[in-house]
Amino acid sequence: MKRTRQRPLPSGRISVPHAVTRATTIGIAGTSLLAWKANYLAAGLAACNLGLYAFIYTPLKQIHPVNTWVGAIVGAIPPLLGWAAASGEVSLNAMILPAALYFWQLPHFMALAYFCRNDYIVGGFRMLSFSDASGRRTALVSFRNCLYLLPLGFLAYDWGITSKWFALESSLLTLCMTAAALSFVQDRSTKNARRMFHASLLYLPVFMAGFLLHRLPKVEADEELLVSETQEFISDKTHKSSSWRRELKNGDQSQVRPPVAFASVAPFPFLPAPLYVSPDS
Repeated sequence: MKRTRQRPLPSGRISVPHAVTRATTIGIAGTSLLAWKANYLAAGLAACNLGLYAFIYTPLKQIHPVNTWVGAIVGAIPPLLGWAAASGEVSLNAMILPAALYFWQLPHFMALAYFCRNDYIVGGFRMLSFSDASGRRTALVSFRNCLYLLPLGFLAYDWGITSKWFALESSLLTLCMTAAALSFVQDRSTKNARRMFHASLLYLPVFMAGFLLHRLPKVEADEELLVSETQEFISDKTHKSSSWRRELKNGDQSQVRPPVAFASVAPFPFLPAPLYVSPDS
């Protein structure tokens, strides 16, 4: 292929055993480093993604067009891996970025596979555009996945990850790429496919920058936890105080020892609590 023939392995600058050895060494070292310095969840995601890329996605390129969807999963896992490394868990909030990467890759790659389809055919790769002479199915897949990107900004705002400005900005950004995809659907030319490809190149860095710029600090959950613990503490102290007063009222004063809060005498809280004696003594 013209677009890949200058890479080290196709150009012959390195041999296949050299490439396999290097890839295996880096893969094992990287996964081990994640397990050591981050957590086993992140390491497991990394190992699964390496296996998915090397042993499923890569062979599928020469077998079936479904390789594009498998490759989209491979591309969506890295932000999920980063979330797992930072938080030690995979939560619902962690799905925003992987979803954005997954749905973005399909219009991005469909456009590339369309205006480079002759190159892919020569290279022996079975893409959707290989059996789609009119390009209609390729264009519709691109347009449909652009539409799937629309709710992500609203979900990020609704789940408390970003501010409302991100919902607005990401929607406008997605509509721009969707307009390019719609033009490709209406006129399936190389020019429109290339235009959609360039729109996808612009989309991802702007989306990520907006996500970072408008993210909300994780304080709301911490504030709720603090309020809950404070209320529990006050309730516990009130219960103990009421119990002490009730016992005192019932006349069992010889065995009653008030809490330290009642025994402390300001402004000398460092003095030991006084000894209480029964009224009979």
